[in-house]
Amino acid sequence: MTAGADVVLPCLNEAESLPGVLARLPAGYRAIVVDNGSTDDTVAVATAAGATVVHEPRRGYGAAVHAGLLAATADYVCVLDADGSLPPEVLPTLVAEVAAGRADLAVGRRRPVRGAMPWHARLGNALIAGLLRRRGVPVHDIAPVRVVRRDALLALGVQDRAFGYPLELLLRAGSAGWRLHEIDVEYRPRTGGRSKVSGSVRGTARAVRDMSAVLALTR
Repeated sequence: MTAGADVVLPCLNEAESLPGVLARLPAGYRAIVVDNGSTDDTVAVATAAGATVVHEPRRGYGAAVHAGLLAATADYVCVLDADGSLPPEVLPTLVAEVAAGRADLAVGRRRPVRGAMPWHARLGNALIAGLLRRRGVPVHDIAPVRVVRRDALLALGVQDRAFGYPLELLLRAGSAGWRLHEIDVEYRPRTGGRSKVSGSVRGTARAVRDMSAVLALTR
C-alpha cells in the first residue's frame, strides 16, 4: 500500500466541475486548488470542500502548477485537471509506479470516449507527441495527469509558465534519463464550462504555439 499524495488542481473558473472532482479523490490524497484568477465561485467551492487553496495571480497553466508544487508538502505530487474529464481514481495506480521505483514519472495517456476530444485537439496532441518520440521521449500524450516525487520535480527546474509546461517537463525528464511509465486513462467530456485548450481551435492553436516555443528552445 502506497502513501498518500498531494494533488495539484490548476483552476480557472472550474466551480461547476470542481465539486465532483474533489469528491472522487482517493482517501489520503490532499487537494491543492490553485486559483488562477477565477471570476466564478471556484475559491468558495474549494474552501467549502476542505481543499487547500492557493492563489496564483500570474495567468498560465505552468504558473498554476508551479504554485501548487511549492505549496505541496507530500513526497509524491499529482497534477490533475479540475474539469472532470479525467478519473481521480487512477492516481493511486500512478503513485504506486513511482513509489515502487518502477518509474520516475508516471503519466496518463488519454483514451477519449466518443465525442470527448474534438479533431483539432486530437491533431495537436498527436503532432506534439510525435515530436516528443522523435526526441527519444516514449509517450503518446502530453501527460495531462502525472505523478512525480516533489523534490525531483523541483530539481528538474521546469521554467515554462504557460501551456508549454507539460512539454518542457517531458523533455527535461527525457534528457535527465528519467524512467517514464505511461498508462491508459479514460478521457470523458468535461463536466462544466469550456476547455481553455481543446474547447476551441484558437485555444488549441495557442497551446501548440506555446509548446512549439518550448521545442525551439530545447533543440
